[in-house]
Amino acid sequence: MIYQIFTTCLIFTFLSSCSPVSSSKRVSKEEVKTLTMDQDWLFWRGPDGSGVSKQTNLPDILSLDDESLLWSHEIQGGGVPVIAGGRAYQFGYYGVEEELKEALVCFDAASGEILWERTHSDFISDIVYNRYGVGAASVDPATGNVYFQTSPGLLIGYDSDGNKLWERSLMEEFARLTFPNGRTGGPCVDGDLVIIHAITANWGKQGPARDRFYAFDKNTGDLVWSSTPGITPKDSSFSPLTFEDLPSGRRVFYSGTGCGHVVCIDARTGQPLWRFQMSYGGVNSGVVIHENSVIAVHGKENIDSSTIGRMVAIQKPKKLPLLNEEILILGKEDEVWRNNSMEAFTSTPVYKDDRVYSTIKRGELICLDAGTGEEIWTLKLAPDQVHASPVWADGKLFVPMFDGQVSVVKDTGQEGVILSQVQLDGSCLAGPAVAHGRVFVQSKKRLYCFGSNKVAPAFISHQSEKELSSQKAVSLQVIPAEFALKSGDSLAFKVFSLNENGQRIAEIKEGLSWAKWIPPTAKVQSKVDAEIRPNGILVAEKDATLSAGAIRVSKGDLHGVTRGRILQDLPYEENFEEGFSLTQKSSDQIPFSYAPLAWLGARMRWQVQELSGNLVAGNTLDRILFQRAINFVGHKDMNNYTAEADVMTDGDRRIKSNIGLINQRYIFALIGNGQKLEIISNYDRFRHSVPFSFKTNIWYTLKTRVDILEDGTGMIRAKAWPKSAEEPDQWTIEVAHETPHLQGAPGVYAMSPQSKKKVYFDNLSIRYNN
Repeated sequence: MIYQIFTTCLIFTFLSSCSPVSSSKRVSKEEVKTLTMDQDWLFWRGPDGSGVSKQTNLPDILSLDDESLLWSHEIQGGGVPVIAGGRAYQFGYYGVEEELKEALVCFDAASGEILWERTHSDFISDIVYNRYGVGAASVDPATGNVYFQTSPGLLIGYDSDGNKLWERSLMEEFARLTFPNGRTGGPCVDGDLVIIHAITANWGKQGPARDRFYAFDKNTGDLVWSSTPGITPKDSSFSPLTFEDLPSGRRVFYSGTGCGHVVCIDARTGQPLWRFQMSYGGVNSGVVIHENSVIAVHGKENIDSSTIGRMVAIQKPKKLPLLNEEILILGKEDEVWRNNSMEAFTSTPVYKDDRVYSTIKRGELICLDAGTGEEIWTLKLAPDQVHASPVWADGKLFVPMFDGQVSVVKDTGQEGVILSQVQLDGSCLAGPAVAHGRVFVQSKKRLYCFGSNKVAPAFISHQSEKELSSQKAVSLQVIPAEFALKSGDSLAFKVFSLNENGQRIAEIKEGLSWAKWIPPTAKVQSKVDAEIRPNGILVAEKDATLSAGAIRVSKGDLHGVTRGRILQDLPYEENFEEGFSLTQKSSDQIPFSYAPLAWLGARMRWQVQELSGNLVAGNTLDRILFQRAINFVGHKDMNNYTAEADVMTDGDRRIKSNIGLINQRYIFALIGNGQKLEIISNYDRFRHSVPFSFKTNIWYTLKTRVDILEDGTGMIRAKAWPKSAEEPDQWTIEVAHETPHLQGAPGVYAMSPQSKKKVYFDNLSIRYNN
């Protein structure tokens, strides 16, 4: 079975969010064949991922004036609601500016009554223009648990009653990047995995910014695998995932990336299998599958011409790489056909009966032959189109457009006929969801529900069971695949044997050999400051220092590897005088050493170098991509600490840089061109400053602190002074925050406009508050 789900995303169509009613029940395999997920809309693109529903008796006419509108709810956003039984789940947001909150809302699908909702604040993101809630949740067909990702990157699992199961902070744990247009996306559930898609700049080998996929255990939140299939991204991508079971027994998914590729990845192991470059910019639309081809569309510049946009049918390779084999690079010779008149930025096509339906930039709905790419008919629906995707159900297409108009269209064979149109309040950025006789559509301002008012049947739990294709083990899988362990804590690993199709054969508990391991390709020779015991438990003593490295487990000739960081408990200090050898040469010929390996995302952005006889950290200016640095040095759950460092900026009369610290999800920065000390959580949500005059190439001391008061509010404080002077008694800036961040990893921050003027820091100190 193929089913498609949303992963990284922004403003277009989306994934799924869904939770079952509490009275879910088990059914037989025979009943599952007819009931399963066909009546629900658990995922962004429907039961089989093609944007098609088997629903019948849906309205031909959508109207705000007659009985076809059941209810609407004022919630902002751009995501697809998902439906399980009698419940609908929507990811959106309420409010503006400082009071803006993203929300996962559970509705009674027939009445629109809110059953429960969970709200979350933004932090350390650069999202602007109120581009929040552009994503969706995903419901596990087996348990009914709900998983979704907030815009700043909190990946959270809830049960059907809204109780939190686990939470990961993708920004603070994997250096997930945010973008002004809010390209966030959402998770997808596949078997026992929750898979997300994002651009990250992690640590070590994964330090360079890349479009990556991460798979987490749906029950525990532990990382199962990560995958880096592409090259340096030009922008972000929020392409959904399309899953497929291959005849060989392998399970794969397809997606677009920010480096302009369509990629194929092993869904069980994360192994990149092939990639095909379509464009120089990000591929944001999802793909559909027709026989032995993958059909994809994009809206950026083509790699072999200056034209914009193209739809291509890519021939699937007859043979895929085996374990540890290199990814296949496909090219023009692997194209079945191409259509150069298609320009679709994020709208994902629908596949039905050998036809492909897609909305394009010109505001047209186009029907193509899936085997040849030839256009069968074209229907003008709006002045333009950007994001929303069509859905096929009950013999008709439901098509939201960017201008907020939703059309119901009938394919009569040689033409598309409009059955009805309705104008919603606000633009439509997402596709509809269809379930239990109802059509759900989200505009930027409201969620609308049209159709039947009948009570839906209870959610039915569906457990996908696949027989093992082979009992022969070819590799070991270590869980978690990446870890961040605080000093004084321990971690127990699990090990599974995998067959050639990536299926788990069994958990192995005996006969394993564990060892710290340095990969042959590692540029930094490092080991974790912790003990790995014979029973697979990693123990970091209370005095363990900040470190990073890999651990290898073996059983006979089978091996598995996990990697991770030991995050030192406070106090933590770094003056760069010990353990750094300036053996590298930067592009501007400065001898340097890499920053501490365990600093998240810092390897490509900071270099330890000599300055005036001392070793200090300076930011790299090799590429415009590195003009901003946000790097974490501690655990995401830390709080109640003071962060302090000596800082200095370069610059001239026209261009000055910014330098700062991160404390509990707030950025504290000296702003060079503005000559001020600023506190930021989000530039449009929480941003306060006071004038502070400082000179370039002069060292200053910056001190920050966050206090949570007895009434639950926060007091955010910072002071700065010339390093050569005494510390002032008064804080330079104090800001009250009614809904403060309660925890967050410490870190460093830099901004060098156009990557022209460097910044430096030294004598970093992080200590618990007195």
